[in-house]
Amino acid sequence: MQRRSFLHGLLTTTVLTTAGLLRASSGSSTHASSPSRPQLALTMDDPKLDLGAHMTWQEANRRLLEALDKRKLKAALFVCGMRVDKPEGTNLLGDWDSAGHLLCNHSYSHKMYLQRTSYADFAADFLRNEPIIKPFRNVTRLFRYPFLKEGDTAEKRDQFRSLLKEHDYRVGHVTIDASDWYVDQRMRERLQREPKADPGPYRDYLISHLLDRAQFYRQLALDVLGHEVRHTLLVHYSVMNALFLPDVLAAFENAGWQWIDAAHAFHDPVFLREPTTLPAGESLIWALASETGKFKDRLRWPGEDDVYEKPKMDALGL
Repeated sequence: MQRRSFLHGLLTTTVLTTAGLLRASSGSSTHASSPSRPQLALTMDDPKLDLGAHMTWQEANRRLLEALDKRKLKAALFVCGMRVDKPEGTNLLGDWDSAGHLLCNHSYSHKMYLQRTSYADFAADFLRNEPIIKPFRNVTRLFRYPFLKEGDTAEKRDQFRSLLKEHDYRVGHVTIDASDWYVDQRMRERLQREPKADPGPYRDYLISHLLDRAQFYRQLALDVLGHEVRHTLLVHYSVMNALFLPDVLAAFENAGWQWIDAAHAFHDPVFLREPTTLPAGESLIWALASETGKFKDRLRWPGEDDVYEKPKMDALGL
């Protein structure tokens, strides 16, 4: 009964968006040439078989893939092996592969990151993940660092970059970083306590947060590089995004953004850049800005985290 109430409330509120916040998509092609509009691709981290009591992975897959298919949009899915390393995981990833989305490497355990572990252990964890994604047609040699952390020393940073090149990998950089995972966590905690709570305000906070971060990193990229880039937005495989991805996609379109395929985005020359910052990592745009030494007043470290969103959500009672 608890789960039924939860899903009933969510199904209702996903249809009824806050008045004036979103408009229905016009249905125009997401791939039309519109140089005046900033472009971005969807990249999604951490597909998992266990989403908790609120939703099965089968339902999450269905919702997420339907939202992307409606716009004929191809995303990049960054796979952390331990979360799908069961026979069912092959089915989960197979659904994304069959739909034509990129399957990429996000380490096996996600428990290590290069700021806090040795190069040897981190490299082994990266290589352990390769067999998880290797069988699929759309496996793509892009690697995303857990937590976007690329090393606390130049030696570790450069050693691992060399290993990636030896294995024909490039970094699956994020340009627009965000903390959608924390909004999802707060929503699920609330619904665990109050199964009939309205999740609509969490949807609205998510959209506001993502648009704010997109505008910040877009402007930072313009100021650092002097031109637009094809952006990559980081979101996570979660109950919240399974429910609200259609609203997120529409909100970005209504704000003037153009969705593009992830493969097209990653062909932007900006993704070949190798910032020399230490500690290495964060959004690629953050790192490029930091490297110049000119934007210290606009850069916080880490670039995104729950500590920035917690007081805002507390104040809103979320």
